[in-house]
Amino acid sequence: MNSKSKFSFFDLVVGRYLWTIAVTILLAAVIAAGVQQLITVKVGIRNHFNENDPHLVKLDAFEDTYAVSSSVLVIVAPPGDSIFTREALVAIDQLTEALWRTPYSVRVDSITNYLHTEGTEDSLIVENLVDDAALQEGSNIDRIRDIALTSQETAGRFVSRDGHLAGLIVSFALPDEDRDLKRIEIVDALNGLVNEQRLANPDIEYHIYGELLLNRAVRDALTEDMSILAPIAFAMMALVAVVLLRSVWGVCGIFAMLIAVMASSFGFAGWAGIRFYAESGATLFVLMAITAAHSVHLIQGMTDGMLRGMERKAAVVHSLHINVRPIFLTSLTTMIGFLSLNFSEMPPFRVMGNIVAFGALIAFVYSVTLLPALLVLMPMRAPTRKRNGLDFSDRLGSFVVSNGKLLLWAFVLLTVVSAIGVSRIDLNDNNNAKLLDESYELRRSGDFINEEFSGLDSFEYSLSAGHEGGVTDIEYLQQVDSFAQWLREQPEVSHVTSIADIMKRLNQNLHNDADDAYVMPENADLAAQYLLLYEFSLPVGRDLNNLINFERSASRMTVVVEGMSVRDQIELDSRALAWLQENAPEMQTGTTGVAIVGAYSVMRNIVNMLIGTFIAMSIVSLLLIFAFKSLRFGLLSLVPNFLPAIMAMGVWGYAVGTVSIAASIVTAIAFAIVVDDTIHLLSKYLQSRGEGKSPAEAITPTFKVVGRPLLSTTLIFAVAFFVFGVSGLSTNQTLGLLVGMTVVIALVADFLLFPPLLLALDRKKTAK
Repeated sequence: MNSKSKFSFFDLVVGRYLWTIAVTILLAAVIAAGVQQLITVKVGIRNHFNENDPHLVKLDAFEDTYAVSSSVLVIVAPPGDSIFTREALVAIDQLTEALWRTPYSVRVDSITNYLHTEGTEDSLIVENLVDDAALQEGSNIDRIRDIALTSQETAGRFVSRDGHLAGLIVSFALPDEDRDLKRIEIVDALNGLVNEQRLANPDIEYHIYGELLLNRAVRDALTEDMSILAPIAFAMMALVAVVLLRSVWGVCGIFAMLIAVMASSFGFAGWAGIRFYAESGATLFVLMAITAAHSVHLIQGMTDGMLRGMERKAAVVHSLHINVRPIFLTSLTTMIGFLSLNFSEMPPFRVMGNIVAFGALIAFVYSVTLLPALLVLMPMRAPTRKRNGLDFSDRLGSFVVSNGKLLLWAFVLLTVVSAIGVSRIDLNDNNNAKLLDESYELRRSGDFINEEFSGLDSFEYSLSAGHEGGVTDIEYLQQVDSFAQWLREQPEVSHVTSIADIMKRLNQNLHNDADDAYVMPENADLAAQYLLLYEFSLPVGRDLNNLINFERSASRMTVVVEGMSVRDQIELDSRALAWLQENAPEMQTGTTGVAIVGAYSVMRNIVNMLIGTFIAMSIVSLLLIFAFKSLRFGLLSLVPNFLPAIMAMGVWGYAVGTVSIAASIVTAIAFAIVVDDTIHLLSKYLQSRGEGKSPAEAITPTFKVVGRPLLSTTLIFAVAFFVFGVSGLSTNQTLGLLVGMTVVIALVADFLLFPPLLLALDRKKTAK
């Protein structure tokens, strides 16, 4: 687009500003109508997984096989140092009975209703370990304690190994219809029942944790982000804009742009059939910041023109003329950066990337149509500019030119120190309890359970026997037992549940409970008889369907693991699969469970986002080389855009040390945002060089034109992300704080690193 055509279009936009406003509002309304088609996906931890993830497919199949839908763990912590008192056992028994009343509960397991078995010469007695807790005393309680703390099936599962805490597990089977409503009903009922027990037993602590509760808490946290943090972010951005632009009308223009861009972006998502996840809430903050940044550049350019004596329409055209090219480039590079999020394994990140990419495009369209027309319509006046000697841009330009080498070496040193900080970071994102901050009771309960009882994560195995009815084959049972014993020897494992423990107990019971009879039955027929006798003795709702599949060709093994990093979880899984491959290859069907699905998803996400970010940076580099017609300047512009992410991660490494999966997309998001400042800076610098100024002479006028807008847009971005960083969700906290730090560091790099680089390389070219 040549200069004449630009001015013809801009003159049309400004001259027919009422028509321009009407047409753009109509366009926005048509696009925004798609919001009615927008499909919103309920909050859920499994939203973090790709629906085509083979690990997730295996988890779904596993849950179908063993009739597992969801479970919740309730911890009872009585005063003193033991649950083996009559008062504590009564409280546990009451809670066990109460939990059966929870909607859609199919099983409640606790130490009081644990089915203890005893044998006689020709029969098997199966009864609750605690029969009428109110009558227990003395030797009976001692017997209960001895059994509970020595049994592989109870210690670490229904009672802590030190006997201080009791654990109750409630299992649910959700119907296929209206599952979201059913989950809400279950959580409300659970909280109500536990609160009743708290009132009845005020000296006992109750802690409750489970995926259902976590999903509800995450939903509440996201609702708070949208209903509280978003308005706060907007108010603070408006305040920054008023202070820096010194124009209430300018803020009104930004507000109008925000409405148009937001409505159009989410309308586009509806028309495109994009499923919107509540976990994509960061989209709102990013769109707000991008829209405000475009608007600030245009408004600042207009006020500068008015300060030079131009009337309002001419000043608007002037601002469009100097800003349209860099705003177009920044919109394009922002699109490319956010489209790279499609490499992510997490659907919410992909959705955010696509919506923001369209938002950046439509923000450019409205920036050269709707906003200029509004600026002409609104009675804006140029702010009074103080003239007291050298202004900030003069002093900054002089400082940069005089201390270029020192600044370059300072950034080299900071980069090295930051790189060391990055090496200190450990990825620890797969502990779902850490998704919430400590202001949430569920997070505090999760921490308590992790520290005092057992881990919250579990690995699940469906161990194949190879044929129907094979779960009672002695060789199979011995292999299962060997695998369970190996797992119990691993320091990361806190509890293992398997059919092998039941079979050894039954064999002991039917041999008069002799100590040396705690081994596998002699043959498969005997094992099948024992198991059949045991199942006939079980009460309704306490069968073995959650442990053995329908064909009896496979059994379930649940391995509870302590809180570990993603790498440690994958390393433990690799060791376990290696053991199976070496000792029982025919039994191996792979590991599943939410924890291990998440661990592999996180690692793939990191690799994929590295690839996506590299591709995005490469495309942006080629784009800038083409736009600025210079290989040198195109590549040079990447330096102040890439280093800030390293520096921010380095600061995080020293200050925090661990990051969540959000860190995998920080570089892509930050790069997509901070490259905007570099484009504006380089565009003005090259314009000044084209006017015949030397490299040193071009620095000060560059700062004069873009210094204040860059400061304004950076503060707006930083405010938006730092507000997002106080979210109740750790993922959002990490994302907000890291991106916020990155954009601030990027501004410093654009002011203090990029100009010295330009001077150093441009001087050499000039000298040649």
